[in-house]
Formats: sequence, C-alpha cells, structure tokens
Amino acid sequence: MPTIEIPPSIRTVLVLEDNFIIAMDAEEILTSIGISNVQIATNAEQAMQLISAQTFDFIMLDVNLENETSFAVADAIIARGLCFGFTSGYGNADIFPVHLRGVPRIDKPFNEISIGHLIATATRREGV
Repeated sequence: MPTIEIPPSIRTVLVLEDNFIIAMDAEEILTSIGISNVQIATNAEQAMQLISAQTFDFIMLDVNLENETSFAVADAIIARGLCFGFTSGYGNADIFPVHLRGVPRIDKPFNEISIGHLIATATRREGV
C-alpha cells in the first residue's frame, strides 16, 4: 500500500458533508491517517460558524450539499487564508466558478489514499 504523506502540521480538519454515512467515513479515514481532531459540518451555515469560531489546518468541502453548493464557504476559507480541497460525487468541473477550478479535488467514493493525496496536494499548493 502506498505511503500517505501529509504534513505533520495538519492536525485539525473540518469536513463539510451533508451525507451522514459519508461524513462518518471521512472522519474514520482522517483519524486512521493521523488526524487527531476531525469535526463535521452538515451544511454551509454550520461550516461558516465553525470556521469563524475555530482554526482548522485543513477543510474538506463536499461540492454539492442538499440545497446548495459549498462555493460560498470556499470563498470564506480563501479570505481567511486557510487550506482546503473539494470532494464531489459528480466530477463535473464545469459547475465550478472560474476562481475555484484550480483547487484540488477528489471524487467520491474516497479512501485513505485519495484523501491523503487531497491534503498533500492542497498543502503543497498553499505552501503549508
């Protein structure tokens, strides 16, 4: 199995995911690759509240939430200078606003390797 190389500075991760099963799977995977603190938000409003109240080393954003996208959350993350990446069950890049098309993303279903790659790619991109 390939080695998962994530920076040791990544210890607190927020997962924005509206599907409970997928969110729990993400939490389990993140914990298994060494993330010590994983928090879950199930909608954009909840994610915005958590981002305003706490510091996260990395944020995983599901693109398509129940009645919204996570693009406004991504903009708030960018404004705060935080590191993040997208997850998507659809894989269609054409729905992304132009300024977000270069953000690292992975398709669902994800696993330890793909999540590790997402974090590693995003942190390299941000110079973390």
